[in-house]
Amino acid sequence: MFMTFKRSSTTLFLDPNSETIVEFEKGEKLNIILSPSLYWVKKQALPVKSVREVKKLLVSIFEDSLPEGHYSYTAYKHGDQFLLFAYEDKKIISLLNAKGINLVDIGSIYFAQNEFSSLEGAVTLNATQSMYLKDELLVLAPSAWISESKELDLENIELSKQTIKLQQFGHIVDNSSLYKIGAILVILAIILLVEIFVASSKRDGVVELQDAVFSKYKLQSTMFQNESTKSKYNTIHKAQTKLREHIAAFLTMKLKVTQKITLIEYKNRVLYVTVSDISKGHERSVTSQLDSKGIKYKVSYNDDSMKVEMKI
Repeated sequence: MFMTFKRSSTTLFLDPNSETIVEFEKGEKLNIILSPSLYWVKKQALPVKSVREVKKLLVSIFEDSLPEGHYSYTAYKHGDQFLLFAYEDKKIISLLNAKGINLVDIGSIYFAQNEFSSLEGAVTLNATQSMYLKDELLVLAPSAWISESKELDLENIELSKQTIKLQQFGHIVDNSSLYKIGAILVILAIILLVEIFVASSKRDGVVELQDAVFSKYKLQSTMFQNESTKSKYNTIHKAQTKLREHIAAFLTMKLKVTQKITLIEYKNRVLYVTVSDISKGHERSVTSQLDSKGIKYKVSYNDDSMKVEMKI
């Protein structure tokens, strides 16, 4: 689970797939380097100048690319671009606890991406995986795919100043909810300041106008968030349109008198349709109609019924 080396340093490499035994003295402070398998990273140019501005956008940037979970985010400047990180505090803390390491034992926590930014060639992490740099990003790959992979050596590593702090209880409320609550509080604070600043004679009119604008256009706090919402609903619309077209293809299909649609089910973005009285070898009457509409499908059989599976 960890990798460590016989040296006076207390730097450890945390990898969930490594079975190396960790030995350290209780009470000493440990530096932990997180394996690439414990975080998600993107390198991206953004129309903002400061890291503070970038951090406000991280939830939206990672929204469509992360598995379900409760994430923390951070970012660092990287030349003309930014390195963007997402990680699960609870997952990392559980991994540390499994090896008997508490947060009080830890001095600093680092991303391997920052600590191995000048890595040459590939290094072995565990029995099956190695890591190497590709387009300046540290990636994992099966060791069998790599012709030469050296052992990971922390002997001469100089740790950066780019560290993170794990949140022990941050996973109780998901980050997206925290951002929404924060945005609401910011809006309320702005409204309150406006009420204090403007003259009492004009206050009601200003507040009414402001509320009308927010209500009419249903604006979010940034254009980036609005574009992200638009993209999200466009994707939903395309999927729903495709689903309706596939269902319509079956509902308007010409079937024999004895043939019937006995089941239409949509689950996990897959549409399932079962047609009775069709055995293997006699499905052409149905599949030819699907082919004519350009529908991609898979077919299976159960007794005298044919089950058609279509990914939406």
